[in-house]
Amino acid sequence: MIRRRPFSTLLLLIGLLLAALAWQNRSHLQAFPGIIGAYSAKEYCSCRYVVKHPAAYCAAYIEHLVPLSGFFDDPANKRVTARGLGRTQTAQWLGVRQGCQLLAQAIALPDA
Repeated sequence: MIRRRPFSTLLLLIGLLLAALAWQNRSHLQAFPGIIGAYSAKEYCSCRYVVKHPAAYCAAYIEHLVPLSGFFDDPANKRVTARGLGRTQTAQWLGVRQGCQLLAQAIALPDA
């Protein structure tokens, strides 16, 4: 079979190798979608409330890093919520010494 179909056999072996790698790293792959929103919320919060850059600058900074499907900045509470790859994460400014921190419970984005 290998002699008759070398490319098909090679593709099958590569597919099996990729499936084995995915199975071995399944917990990391499951955690990945949450990283997009968390990273974006934390970076924007730090840019806006720790470094005190203007909102437009921080929004442009976040947009070029990763794609987001939803984003909400709550200046009154200094809270930022970002949604990416179906997961929503929230970061909030805690104070001068603590800076921004991800919140354990994500808050739903308001409909805009």
